[in-house]
Amino acid sequence: MSEITYVRGDATAPLGKGARLIVHVCNDIGGWGKGFVLALSHRWAEPERAYRRWHRERAKNDFGLGAAQFVQVEPYLWVANLVGQRGIRTGSKGVPVRYEAIAEGLTAVAGRAAELGASVHMPRIGCGLAGGTWSRIEPLIAERIVARGIPVTVYDHDG
Repeated sequence: MSEITYVRGDATAPLGKGARLIVHVCNDIGGWGKGFVLALSHRWAEPERAYRRWHRERAKNDFGLGAAQFVQVEPYLWVANLVGQRGIRTGSKGVPVRYEAIAEGLTAVAGRAAELGASVHMPRIGCGLAGGTWSRIEPLIAERIVARGIPVTVYDHDG
């Protein structure tokens, strides 16, 4: 069985050859402007455009907690916009991360990665602005993706 590989580096420049899928967590209010999304937008415009369109047209699509949108950015590279946080602020209902939504989205990611024959790459999703803890997210990745034999690389950024 595969396992999660941890590396220092930039998740927007995933290691390896062949099909690769970059996963990150988005909010459910259409906001895109802080955190890892800035690195994505610096490299490619399409993930942000697709996410904003997906949110704007949400009455006619599956946009919402637990959904994942797959955006091809290069011939063998996709970005998964995974809606895994409620809003953007910590408040009376706690931090924005929604573990159940991340788990559901990771199931969709595993399905798409299997279809594409892709490896999965990500920062420590849900742990930055979303306020989640890696000790709760790592097992979800192991259960939903690694258990299917799909290689996962997690990037810890130097900067």
